[in-house]
Amino acid sequence: MLLPASLNREVALDAKNHPLPLSPARQGGEPGLVNSGVYADGRRVKEIPVDEAGEWARRPGHVVWIGLFEPSPELLARVQAQLGLHDLAIEDAGKAHQHPKIEQYGDALFIVARTAQRIEGRIAFGETHLFVGRGYVVSVRHGASISYATVRARCESCPITLANGADYILYAILDFIVDNYQPVLETLSAEVEEIEDGVFARPSGQLDVHQLHLLRRELLRLRNAVVPLVEVCRRLEHAEVAPIDPAMQPLFRDVTDHVQRLREGIDGMREVLAFAFEARLMTGQAEQTEITRRLAAWAAILAVPTAIAGIYGMNFDHMPELKWQFGYPLVLGVILAICGWLYWRFRKNGWI
Repeated sequence: MLLPASLNREVALDAKNHPLPLSPARQGGEPGLVNSGVYADGRRVKEIPVDEAGEWARRPGHVVWIGLFEPSPELLARVQAQLGLHDLAIEDAGKAHQHPKIEQYGDALFIVARTAQRIEGRIAFGETHLFVGRGYVVSVRHGASISYATVRARCESCPITLANGADYILYAILDFIVDNYQPVLETLSAEVEEIEDGVFARPSGQLDVHQLHLLRRELLRLRNAVVPLVEVCRRLEHAEVAPIDPAMQPLFRDVTDHVQRLREGIDGMREVLAFAFEARLMTGQAEQTEITRRLAAWAAILAVPTAIAGIYGMNFDHMPELKWQFGYPLVLGVILAICGWLYWRFRKNGWI
């Protein structure tokens, strides 16, 4: 579920959703532009306007890092003109609802990743589109997504690693996206455990099947967002794309491992929910069987007086055998004796 811009506060947040100071570019008020900086040897040189990005990106040893949030077509066109981005990639970046993927255009990469946040009890999905090339990284965010100001601040705090350039920035963003799946997964895990604990702790009729179905659906949607990142990171890891420095490729193996663990966790929870649903059906059937057995026991008990009364009718005059003086009390005694014996047997067998 991608949320419209009107429902997304574009405030820079850290990993704990604490507000961070906005960049000068963002404070300048250009819609869609979150941050635009240039780095050399791992250190921030200055904040630059978009129209100077191409000049700085072509300088040896410099990296331009631009962050955009739901930019206008005009802003994307300006970024494209500065950095020579491919038309097809720009077309995809201007629209949400793209499938996670990695594509190579010449010596540049275009990567799509899905983001997820828990909002008002539901998972809201967003997208991040990444352009990576020689001397530049451009991130384009759509929908629900935590600001990458945290990633930028973390990278700037360690100039040695940031000196690795665009490849390290790409790794840092992908790692941040994957790490932010974990809080969503933990919230879902708590709900799944609550359902699992309640399967046998309460009657089956009180198990919320609708909630169980919603959880399974959200886990499936989360899995569809997470799993394609495995292929993206594997291609980055195994030198299948040209722009990535071989020395930086092992970093993406770590992201792949995180995604694999997330997938295993999602699959495990889906299996638990499937078991909970099956267990609910089985307990419901067991309860129905128990009720049917009790009804059958009472029907057997009531069948005795019904059968005897059906033989002799209701008009007694010292019956049975017409004029026997003790016939009526005897019939009542036989009925009570047989019914009592049946009740005792059914009670002993647990049917009543």
